[in-house]
Parts: sequence; C-alpha cells; structure tokens
Amino acid sequence: MKRVAVMTSGGDAPGMNAAIRAVVRTGLANDVEVYGIRQAYTGLLNGDMSLMTSREVSGILQRGGTILQTARNEEFKTPQGQRKALRRLNEHEIEGVVVIGGDGSLRGAMAMQKLGIPVIGVPGSIDNDIWGTDMSIGVDTALNTILDALDRLRDTATSHNRGFIIEVMGRNCGYLALMGAILGGAEVVITPESAPSMEEVVAMLEDAYVRGKSHAIAVIAEGAPYKTTDLLKYLDDHNVSFEMRLTILGHIQRGGNPTAFDRLLATRLGTAALERLIAGDNGVMVALQGRKVVNVPLEEVTTQMRAIGDDYFHMAHTLSR
Repeated sequence: MKRVAVMTSGGDAPGMNAAIRAVVRTGLANDVEVYGIRQAYTGLLNGDMSLMTSREVSGILQRGGTILQTARNEEFKTPQGQRKALRRLNEHEIEGVVVIGGDGSLRGAMAMQKLGIPVIGVPGSIDNDIWGTDMSIGVDTALNTILDALDRLRDTATSHNRGFIIEVMGRNCGYLALMGAILGGAEVVITPESAPSMEEVVAMLEDAYVRGKSHAIAVIAEGAPYKTTDLLKYLDDHNVSFEMRLTILGHIQRGGNPTAFDRLLATRLGTAALERLIAGDNGVMVALQGRKVVNVPLEEVTTQMRAIGDDYFHMAHTLSR
C-alpha cells in the first residue's frame, strides 16, 4: 500500500487534529503517501484532496477543530454518490481510507468498504455514543468544558440562592449530562436514557431547598424527552423555591484545546489506524477497550447503540441527596 487518504467527518471533536497528525506521520514513517480529503464526503465527491506533508501537520497537536474541516453530505448516501466517490478515489490512486468521525461517518466508511475500498474507522464524537469503544476522541475535552461551566455557574447560583438548568449536548446518548452531573455535583440529571418527570424534578429541587441547600443544579441532555424551555416554564408555573435560570452550553462544548487524555487517545488511535490499514486490516474501527487498542467490525459498530451502565445512574441518584 503506497497511497491512502484520511478524512474527518460529522461533528468536529477536540483531538481530531492530533489523529490526523498521527495518521500522516505514521504514513511517512512507512513510506506511504497520505492524502487529506477536505470537508469529508463532500470533498470526496468533489475530488478535493491533496498530499499532506509533515510540515502541514506540525503544530496542530494542541489545536481543537479539524484542519481538514468537516461537513455533512446527503449525496454520498445514494448509490450514485457512492459510485462517484469510488471514481474519485481511483482517479487519485487511493488504496485505502481512514475515516475519523461518529456513527454516521462510520456508516459511510462501511459503505466505502462494500465498494471495495479498504477502510479503517476512528471514533471521534464528543457524545461518546459509539458502540465498541470505551471512549471516543473529544469526549474528555467536552466533559472538562462542561465541568468548568458547572463550577462557574455554581458560584453565581450560590451567591443568589438560585437554581440553574444547564443543557449539554447528547441527542441520543446522555453520557455528557450524566458524567457532568456526577462530577459537577448536580442535584438533578435528565438524559434520553433516564428522565424523571417534570413533577419529579420539582420534588427534587424542593427537597434540596428544604434540606438547606443554597443552590440547585439540573443538568439536561439536549435529547431529553422534553424541551429545556418547557421544563423551565413548568418550574416557574409550579413556584419552585429557587429562582431558576437556564444556560445552554451549545457549541462551546466542541471547541478548545484537547486535553492530555484526548491528545494521547487520538494519537494512539490514529497511529493504530494507519498501521493496521497497511497491514491489511479492513472494515474495522480501532477502539479503546480497557488499556488496549482493538479492532471492532464496522458492521457491529454501526448496528448497535452504546449503553451507559446502570451503576452510573444509581451513583448520580445516590450522590445528589
């Protein structure tokens, strides 16, 4: 294998640049040319790819975002779009592809593999919703961003005897909300997997007030069964003792310099992805399981949903009292 390509796809995640750097430099160490595909599957269909050098990935280890940029693309999901992608890869004599991204990106990688292109996936998603890996690139950085916000909001909440509803990312997986609640000392956590009713939220907040707490924090995932604004209105209508405020963290969770953990994880996975692609592995995602980097078939990754252990929900409930 003499020429491969790398792309970042879907939502950006801190650490993607570290993974790109690892792929490119591992390629150089093995006399393999690495082409960067810009704007993911959109760039692939447009043939927007170029040879990457060691200098191009110098100084990006600590940067958030992705120098290759990313985009979502509907055309690639069609048979015609996939055939067009295959032509583009053949035109550039690309022999294999490393795809860094979330579940949708990895489904695209599996589609490429079915077209006959050797492919290795790398999990990159702040939601930590990818099956088969303990952690995805970007999760640790996003969680630290959330904790920093929770700490700051707790300061002002305590000063005014207020309660805060804090919305974090997580459409289908409540990992960030749950871990943020546990590590940030929240009184309430609401996720797609486990959500108290609005009536129960009122009871939890009132219980905190009766027990003499000077503040209350409720962390809610964006994919919760009810809207954050509806919850705020419900709490106001039911005269919760705390003066409630709403903070939506939004895309700040995606940005920022990756943590040491994410830099190391991205470097390990990026290096392993290219080494295993060169060795002939195909149709797998490199994943962190325990302390080892293992191969997980893309067929499994794209058909199963990562579940959060019940013990974490139990812990959150126990410690919120």
